[in-house]
Amino acid sequence: MTRDSHSAQIIILNGAPRSGKSSIVRAVQEHFEGPWINLGVDGYNAMTPKRYLPGIGLRPGGERPELEELVPFLYAALYESIAIHAGFGLNVVADLGHHDSYSRPLGILADCARRLEDFPVLFVGVRCPIETIMRRREIAQEGRETLYLNATEEVPVPEPVQRWQDEVHRPGIYDMEVDTSVLTPLECAEAIRHQLDLGIPEPSAFERIAGMR
Repeated sequence: MTRDSHSAQIIILNGAPRSGKSSIVRAVQEHFEGPWINLGVDGYNAMTPKRYLPGIGLRPGGERPELEELVPFLYAALYESIAIHAGFGLNVVADLGHHDSYSRPLGILADCARRLEDFPVLFVGVRCPIETIMRRREIAQEGRETLYLNATEEVPVPEPVQRWQDEVHRPGIYDMEVDTSVLTPLECAEAIRHQLDLGIPEPSAFERIAGMR
C-alpha cells in the first residue's frame, strides 16, 4: 500500500471524559460528506481484554503502573491503524484523552504525532468547564450503577476528575479549540468543517508536537 497524504482527512479530538467528544464524533459522522471512521477510545477499549482496561483510557495520576508498559504500544497500534485507514482514503475522526501524567512521562502524544507525519491532521482541543462535566456525570449515572466517583459537599469535584481537567490539555498545542458548554455538538462539528475548508494551519499542531522531546 502506498500512503497518499492527500487521500483522506484526519480529525483528532482531545479532551477529558464527558467533555462532549463522542457527541461531536456522531455529528461529524452524520453530517460530513463521505465515510468518517471513528477510531476513538471507546471503540478501542471495546477490543481490549478486560484485565488490561482502561487501556488507553488510563486516567492521569500514575495509579496503574502495571498497565503503563502496555499503553504506549496500544496508542502506537491505534495511530498506525489511523494511518492505514487514511492511506486507503477513509476519513478518520478519533476521540481521545491524551495526557502524560503517568508514574513517569511516556511521551505518547509526540510519538503518535510522528506516526501521522505523512497525513494532514486537524488536532482539536475539546474544552468544557468542570462544573458542566460534573453535571453530565450526574445525568449519566442516574438510574444505573456506574464506576463514577460521586461528588460530595466536602469534595464537590473528585480528585481524579480534576486531574483529567488539569492534565489532558498539556501542552495545549491545538489547531483549533471548541467549548462544548457554549456550542452544541453540531455547532462544534460545523466549526471543525469550517476550519477544514480554510485549511490546517502551518505548521500544524501535530507537526509542532512531533518535534517535541
